[in-house]
Amino acid sequence: MRLIDNYTPPTADDLNRLKETLGYTGNQMADLAGVASNSQWRKYTGGESPRAMSPHILFYMAAQQVLSKNELDRVLDKMKEIGASF
Repeated sequence: MRLIDNYTPPTADDLNRLKETLGYTGNQMADLAGVASNSQWRKYTGGESPRAMSPHILFYMAAQQVLSKNELDRVLDKMKEIGASF
């Protein structure tokens, strides 16, 4: 089952606008995106040729913003059931 087809990533401006809307620091955005640090986050939002955000990272960010704690816990439980540990 493919969940997302014909994906076009958000632009650097789109991501910067989200950061401003949320009032987050670069480090907070890195946490939201599940990337290592602010410097990794900036690769999506700056420079001459910003990195395109993959759909799984954007999905991870969006899920954290719209799913309830209970729904997120169900996803994390499923990840553990599949074999992950954290």
